[in-house]
Amino acid sequence: MHELKRVLVVGAGTMGSQIALQTALSGRYEVTLVDSAPGQLERARTQNRRLLDRSVEKGRLSGAAADDALARIQDSNDLASVAGTADLVIEAVIEDFEAKKSVFETLGKDARKDAILASNSSTIAISRLAGFTGRAEQCCNTHFFHPVTVMQLCEVVRGPKTSDATVEAAMEFVRSIDRTPVLLQKEIWGFIVNRILFAASEEAMRLLEGGYASAEDIDIAVQKGLNWPMGPFHLLDFSGLDIFYGAMKDRQRQGEGGDAPEVLRKLVEAGHLGRKSGQGFFEYPK
Repeated sequence: MHELKRVLVVGAGTMGSQIALQTALSGRYEVTLVDSAPGQLERARTQNRRLLDRSVEKGRLSGAAADDALARIQDSNDLASVAGTADLVIEAVIEDFEAKKSVFETLGKDARKDAILASNSSTIAISRLAGFTGRAEQCCNTHFFHPVTVMQLCEVVRGPKTSDATVEAAMEFVRSIDRTPVLLQKEIWGFIVNRILFAASEEAMRLLEGGYASAEDIDIAVQKGLNWPMGPFHLLDFSGLDIFYGAMKDRQRQGEGGDAPEVLRKLVEAGHLGRKSGQGFFEYPK
C-alpha cells in the first residue's frame, strides 16, 4: 500500500464537507471535495469558512492556518474525472444504498487501482458495497461522527475481504488527522456506537409511547442519571428523525430488529423531522 497523499471526499453535505475540512486542517493532505448537486459545493465552502472563522475568534486557530486549510480543499462536480487522482476515497453521500452503490460503481471503474475506498456510512457495511469495485480487499468503513471537527471518534470496520494493509492504512489516516480510531474486526449492523445509541433511543420512545414519562422528563433522567450531555429525544431531534427512521427500516430489512416505534413513524410522516424542520419531539422556534 503506497503512502497516502491525496484524499477525495464524495458528498459535500455536512459530514462530507467536515471530513474534508478536518483532513485539510492536518496539513498532511491535498483534498478534493466532490458533489454534483447545484450549489452544494459553494454551501460547503461557506459552512467550512464559518467553522474556521469561529475557531479563529476563539483563539484555537490562526487566521493563516484557517486560510491554508481552506486552500487545500479543491472542488469538483464530476466524480469520474477526479476519481483517479486520490490515494484514499471517502464516500459520504446520503445514507441510501442505491446512492452509495452508484458511487462505488464509479470508483470501481475510475479510481486508482491501489486506492483505498472507504464509506462513511453509519449502518451500511462495506461488504454490501465493495463487490461493485472489483477490489474488496481495499475497501472498508470509516465512520466519522457529527460534527467531525469536534467529535474525536471514527469507527473503522473491516469487511470479510478487507486486507490488513487497508485496515492499517485507514487507522493511521484517522490518527493523522487528529481523530481517534476504533477497529471492528468484523461487520455488524450499526457498528458499536449506533447499536448502543439505537437501543437506548428505542427504549426511550417505548417509555414515551407507554405513557410512563414525558419526553422532557426522560431526557432529564438520562442527562442527570447517566451524565449524557444531551437526552435521547433532543439527540434524535438534532440528528434528524428521518435519518433515524430510515436507519431503523434498514435494520429491519437486514433482520436486526422489529418495527420502528409508532411515535417516530407518525412524526416523520407528518414532516416533523427535528431541529431542521422546526419540530420533532420538541419545538424549535426559528
